[in-house]
Amino acid sequence: MTDCTARIGSSKVGSWGRHLLWRGVWDILGGVTITGPRPVGPAILVANHSSHADTPALLAAMPPSSRPAVVAAADYWFDKPFNRAVVSSIVPALPVRRHEHGAYEGLRAAVAPVLERGGVVVIFPEGTRSTSDKIGGFAPGAVRLADEFDVPLIPCAILGTRDVLPKSGSLRKGPTEVRFGHAFNSDGLAADRLGALMASKLLREEVEHMRDRAPMAAPVSRTWQAVDNLNGSPFGPIGAFAWGLGDALILPAPAEVELAAFAGTRPKWVVPQALAVAAGSTAGVAVHVALARRGIKFPLLLTTRRMRAAAAGHLAVNEWGLRHQMFNGIPVKVYADEAAKTKMPLRKIVGAAAVGRGTKILAFGAVGTGVSWWSHPAARRLWGPWMIATGIGWALNQRHRHNRWS
Repeated sequence: MTDCTARIGSSKVGSWGRHLLWRGVWDILGGVTITGPRPVGPAILVANHSSHADTPALLAAMPPSSRPAVVAAADYWFDKPFNRAVVSSIVPALPVRRHEHGAYEGLRAAVAPVLERGGVVVIFPEGTRSTSDKIGGFAPGAVRLADEFDVPLIPCAILGTRDVLPKSGSLRKGPTEVRFGHAFNSDGLAADRLGALMASKLLREEVEHMRDRAPMAAPVSRTWQAVDNLNGSPFGPIGAFAWGLGDALILPAPAEVELAAFAGTRPKWVVPQALAVAAGSTAGVAVHVALARRGIKFPLLLTTRRMRAAAAGHLAVNEWGLRHQMFNGIPVKVYADEAAKTKMPLRKIVGAAAVGRGTKILAFGAVGTGVSWWSHPAARRLWGPWMIATGIGWALNQRHRHNRWS
């Protein structure tokens, strides 16, 4: 059982699968904030232990390349068939007997294959979950292993898991933070029993210091942070203007997608970017018409003949036929292309585009501001999935629109 579990736990496929699984779970539960240098194997990682949620939090936080495996109490997790089935499928567990003669030899045999493959072995030196804020004493096994296998020790502090899943309690939502410390050389720490005990005491104090040095941070995804930084820079409105411009020329994704996927990281960004998108879209109509009348044609990607015929019919009377674009789903570039075939003055076409596109995009921006206010706490940790969902939503809408106008 030990050899098999170690092999599975340290595999690349298993590491990636469990990492993605637990990241998804924590995104739903309240998010996990990760600070400090990410662990690199081979190494022994030691952490405080206050909840069964500690292991999932670590698997969500640790890079899959570290191929983590977690030392687990065999008497708790592997003697009962149900517990064994659960832990064997979703946790890379290394079963070890805690209170028997030869426990250290069993621990050494369990971790050896993982360390030899360059993985990170996770150990909770307290040996059991604490029920208070006090971190229990650290057993010297982790220090002895690190010294014997000549691998570094990595201290780690886990915050918030006891509130998510307290001992003898039920699961509830809440944020979590995993703080990784700097790895340090373990050579000679366990030269004798007293040295191993002293090193374990210092290791416990380091984990406690890491845990208590600052309040737990609110979970923020790296995707949200990157997009928010972009929105706060000059590239935010410039990018929004460029997207609007491209929408009226050639882009298959409408300008509204920019607002949905990028602008809403903070409510204050939405309306300014909506103005930039509307200005870009209006400018794009002007450029499209002017160039088309000079023989420079743009490919009308993802459009149909019926769309072009409908736009031509709407513009047959006057430039205000462009207002139909606000509701019918036909891309504005189709109206710009058809407007170029008429004898309407460019200024009138641009004026109608400014009113029509401005009204639609600003209305979308107003709704987006409200959605951003409402979803802001969750959006800070779920922006990556939100962007993916926006892309999928656009693709489904594009398919529906294409079928409708085919």
